[in-house]
Amino acid sequence: MSRELEYYSRLVARGRLSRREFLGRAAALGVTATLANTMLVDAVRAAGPVRGGLLKAGLVGGESTNSLDPASFLTQVMFTFGKSWGEYLLTINPDGSLRRCIAEDYGASEDAKIWTFKIRQGVEFHNGKTVTAEDVVATLERHSNEESKSGALGIMRGIEKLEASGNEVIVTLKEPNADLPYLMTDYHLIIQPNGGKDNPAEGVSAGPYKVVVDEPGVRHVGERFANYWDADTLGFADQVEVIVINDATARTAALQGGQVHMINRVEPKIIEMVQRIAGVRIENAAGPGHYVFIMHCNTAPFDNNDLRMALKLAMNREEMVEKILRGYGTAGNDFPINASYPLFPDDIEQRVYDPEQAAFHYKKSGHDGSILLRTSEVAFPGAVDAAQLYQQSCAAAGIAIEIKREPGDGYWTEVWNKQPFSTSYWGGRPTQDQMYSTAYLSTADWNDTRFFNEKFDQLVLAARAELDETRRKQMYRDMAVMVRDEGGLILPMFNDVIDAVSEKVGGYVTGKTHELSDGFALAKCWLNA
Repeated sequence: MSRELEYYSRLVARGRLSRREFLGRAAALGVTATLANTMLVDAVRAAGPVRGGLLKAGLVGGESTNSLDPASFLTQVMFTFGKSWGEYLLTINPDGSLRRCIAEDYGASEDAKIWTFKIRQGVEFHNGKTVTAEDVVATLERHSNEESKSGALGIMRGIEKLEASGNEVIVTLKEPNADLPYLMTDYHLIIQPNGGKDNPAEGVSAGPYKVVVDEPGVRHVGERFANYWDADTLGFADQVEVIVINDATARTAALQGGQVHMINRVEPKIIEMVQRIAGVRIENAAGPGHYVFIMHCNTAPFDNNDLRMALKLAMNREEMVEKILRGYGTAGNDFPINASYPLFPDDIEQRVYDPEQAAFHYKKSGHDGSILLRTSEVAFPGAVDAAQLYQQSCAAAGIAIEIKREPGDGYWTEVWNKQPFSTSYWGGRPTQDQMYSTAYLSTADWNDTRFFNEKFDQLVLAARAELDETRRKQMYRDMAVMVRDEGGLILPMFNDVIDAVSEKVGGYVTGKTHELSDGFALAKCWLNA
């Protein structure tokens, strides 16, 4: 029986038998799905990657205003395309360990305040120049500059001094931080010639592909970079292409019709239908990603904590998980951390739907009239339906919600982080410090709830320097409670990442924090012969 299945697994690895057919034959032989999938993974690894062809992804999250400047990356299209042409100091492997990229090694002083990164020699930029320690320093300097408006600005503010010394980059922090190597994996921190200071939107780095087509809101194409330093690990297709398909139905149709090989953000309500498409499989995994309703704490009427509390208590989380996620996720508790993170505070009482208490706080707030909530299908899969469910649960508490459906093109530049009440999403971060530093520090450029709390800021900095795990866990618990009870975050659900992938694709590995193999699918995968 095992020899027969091994034979069939090799056929799958060569693209001559579908995964579905293999699993069907395995089931007929009495082999569990877990064992069968393990055999498939082993067969694919043994077969090795196949080079050549054009690998295409159809993605939601593209806008006509998109730029190749990594500092400006907001949504899935630039996030994923950036990881095909960009190279980093470090990245995170699927098992959570760090992969050494431009930094071939790193280390810290005993107090974790001074970090030294040894720069790999002979790495080439797409323009033919060699990557130097000075390029790395310039990159980090640019993303530390307030004028860059970088999405990494929140974590870069902890740096006091940057210097290049030979082939080393020395980073001196304002406060000790044992998590610094993980912070350096932030997807904005693509290493560029002279840090991108000359032309940040040029699209030049040292990744496995070089940019050959850049049509914002339409498509982006990369061509394999012949001199990529790690060609045995990444960059197997001749070309990769991201096609912007913001409409969920059109994305699914493109995958079914073979126009693309993978899509992101499959809506839970159509998973069963997608699973019936010949030659297509669903790839999903739980993680730290979450769908949110965000209020600006410094903008009326959301500057009243009783009103914020009323809106939190009027959220029916279980209904959201059931009807929007269809079980592909878990209920949230109004702080952005779940059990995916180490030191997760699991003893905080779960907030539940309570229309009576919501009505109490709403009356106490003194607010009168409807509250405008802006949403769009690009905010997260099912966001418009979620807004309508929320409207109904709020009505039971006597709270009138007016929904405004915004167009997808422009949502991330004109609504998110600008309008005072809207739907959105976060993909999660490798560490609690990075999540809180990116979105909740008073100084964070992406503080999309306008949560400004001096005590919270002090705790974030203190936790970075705290090496005692018990004390650090308590600090993270205190931060969570502050965000939950005082902040502008309504977090009803943590979502599974759900992608759909053609059986023609080999080498796909489910990511831990983001969709499409944490954004690396185009760089890591290949087309089976």
